[in-house]
Amino acid sequence: MGILFSGISLAGYAKKDAKMDIVDTAVSAGSFKTLVTAIEAAGLVETLKGKGPFTVFAPTDDAFAKLPAGTVEALLQDKEKLTAVLTYHLVPGKVMAKDVAGMKSAKTVQGSSLRIDTSDGVMVDGAKVIKTDVMASNGLIHVIDTVVLPE
Repeated sequence: MGILFSGISLAGYAKKDAKMDIVDTAVSAGSFKTLVTAIEAAGLVETLKGKGPFTVFAPTDDAFAKLPAGTVEALLQDKEKLTAVLTYHLVPGKVMAKDVAGMKSAKTVQGSSLRIDTSDGVMVDGAKVIKTDVMASNGLIHVIDTVVLPE
């Protein structure tokens, strides 16, 4: 199965990323400013810099921009809801793209499961996976084009 990715530049991660944790990898990418701000506001920096491993389905800044006006600001003011949304994007363990391709769902740290559809590329709760297997020292990131919300 071939998956096409566009719009995200994570060039240069092949060697340096394995030395950086998930948070530092996201910061250095430059396209996850909103996600990193949310991680800080929720108090999850220490966790995501921890041992892990973690798999993060990480929405880009463009993904956050698709949310209705005021949504991000409201989430940043509601730590409990923000934490629920962020941990819904977080799967315990290291789940590589080849593993995701064979899954129908993935249990999140938040407690619910993400629905995975591989019939046309890889979709996670309706979000398109646009870059896979961005390695970090304590897990990996799969980049998604939409913020997914727990039900």
